Amino acid sequence: MSDAYDQVAIVTGADSGIGKATAVALAEQGFDVGITYHRDREGAEDTAAQVRGLGQVPAVRRHDLTDPERASAVVDELAEELGGVGVLVNNAGTGTSEPLLEMGYERWRSVLAVDLDGAFLCAQRAARRMVASGRGGRIVNVTSVHEEYPRVGAGPYCAAKGGLRMLSRVLALELAEHGITVNSVAPGEIATPMTGQEDLPPQPGTRPGYPVPRPGDAREVAAVVAFLASPSSSYVTGTTVFVDGGLGLMGPQAAGALDSGGWRTG
Repeated sequence: MSDAYDQVAIVTGADSGIGKATAVALAEQGFDVGITYHRDREGAEDTAAQVRGLGQVPAVRRHDLTDPERASAVVDELAEELGGVGVLVNNAGTGTSEPLLEMGYERWRSVLAVDLDGAFLCAQRAARRMVASGRGGRIVNVTSVHEEYPRVGAGPYCAAKGGLRMLSRVLALELAEHGITVNSVAPGEIATPMTGQEDLPPQPGTRPGYPVPRPGDAREVAAVVAFLASPSSSYVTGTTVFVDGGLGLMGPQAAGALDSGGWRTG
């Protein structure tokens, strides 16, 4: 695998949470960073300021993945502005909290458009550029523990993340000959705005049903993404790295319902 790929990373949904932390971590590794956002331009500009403060070049674009074909063009725009693309991190996502029997088709499709269709189209555009350059690259798809474990009320989210896991594996097979690795990172509960925690520091002892009894920090996920984006990960492809504090060992649906740590005594 080549380690000479463009030192340019594009991170979708980098206005807050895992995306923001990832953009900063990649800037610390020497990448210029393309930053996308949906609604929070102020958050995206703050990410850009942090990237700039690390001596790297940021570029910001609005990115509405409910129209994934149009939105994916942002990958080419950012690549043109920054001079290439060596890393794509598909992080942007959305979810639901609604039983499937009460869900309209439009809502179902909107989640899949953002979480699966958008990731496919962005990966396709980035990979085409990586192949054309002949220098290889890295694609990292941020999924969730729910790529494997179901959750009540999150039907389209689980379906999309499971699909993204398999999409990552097929892309890994098809792109390996071009020096491009494709992997997934599956976070558990992370203290971010998406989980209603507004990037607050995770509080120890607040999740008695989790092996590591707290939510994760976005920077803990970003560190794994940054490794998979680096030349050091050149022999890792087609896999998922769970960053969940052991949540998958418990079963996320049940673990979240436990109100004590009595299970630890067997």
